[in-house]
Amino acid sequence: MDLLEYQARGLFRDFGVPVLPGIVARTPEQAVSARTDLDAEVVVVKAQVRTGGRGKAGGVKLARGREEVAEVASAILGMDIKGHTVEEVMVCPAAEIAEEHYFSILLDRAAGGYLAMCSRQGGMDIETLAVEHPEALVRIPLDVTVGIDGAVGREIAARAGFPEADHEALAEVFVSLWRLFHDVDATLVEVNPLVRLTDGSLSALDGKVTLDGNADFRHDWASYHASSGETELEQQARALDLNYVHLSGSVGIIGNGAGLVMSTLDVVERAGRDLPGAPRPANFLDIGGGASSQVMANGLRIIMSDPQVRSVLVNVFGGITACNDVATGIVHALELLGDDARLPIVVRLDGNSVEVGRAILEEAAHPLIHVEDTMDRAAATAARLASGH
Repeated sequence: MDLLEYQARGLFRDFGVPVLPGIVARTPEQAVSARTDLDAEVVVVKAQVRTGGRGKAGGVKLARGREEVAEVASAILGMDIKGHTVEEVMVCPAAEIAEEHYFSILLDRAAGGYLAMCSRQGGMDIETLAVEHPEALVRIPLDVTVGIDGAVGREIAARAGFPEADHEALAEVFVSLWRLFHDVDATLVEVNPLVRLTDGSLSALDGKVTLDGNADFRHDWASYHASSGETELEQQARALDLNYVHLSGSVGIIGNGAGLVMSTLDVVERAGRDLPGAPRPANFLDIGGGASSQVMANGLRIIMSDPQVRSVLVNVFGGITACNDVATGIVHALELLGDDARLPIVVRLDGNSVEVGRAILEEAAHPLIHVEDTMDRAAATAARLASGH
């Protein structure tokens, strides 16, 4: 789960990382009031969305005086930035910057550990920096039993080429960022830029924090979830422990295994390309190995609650969970749903006990169920039904 910038800065402050004050506003009037509360003549109005490139898109602007703050906030609120609508802005006092640096800690899945990255050059896209100036970005694998202590922090500062006089102050910031990363179960903590102000002090001017959803049970993240950008259906699915992502199409998708579901999305996209309305996948829903009646009913209820869905495709490869169990789960799920089951359901089964599973569906003879023997045929049927044919 990616946090908004003001949420990340709140965590920075809680863990002792220096940040400038900032106030969130949802209306131009609130932005003007924030400027007054900050007692700053010049402020920065920053769009709060979960994507990069806000500055390039016009979502970060300086403003002087009440009228300009209102004008800038009005222009940014409601703006679309890479598919994200700006509903909030953060108003901060303008900073007098002497130098901009970069620092991050991330989960390195390939190496099975943690990685710190640091550069004296900050304020630009890290991808651009890595390509154009690879020598300027140092990568330091971290000992998972130590993380970043004072000695490691000073080593990072030295390897990044900072003057020795700055090592201690930088190390303190790096240690605080490590404690944040560790204690909140993050997979990424990034500060870009970490600035040195003209008075010599350090400040995290912009930050990004990604939390590991697998650690949700250990934390009270209700406020983060409430502003996470999830749709209402995604929130309902999360409450039911369903791995669901809402998309924009009209064919609901249920599968077991992320790889199979992703493949199903691609096949449905291709099948609907030349049909009226060009039906596309409406969601990603991976039920994993659990194809019980209740799990299937929960998944079907979520998908059928989506008003844009016109057909459902269930694509399951039987492994540990045999196809006969899946078929039984589908039939019982429809019984549980009753009148809430309103859309045609195309079912493709393959793998363990597939013939038994198909026989169960045929015997049930439910009017909503359409059985196909291949993924291509199932996708074509689901797309055709969604297009009204």
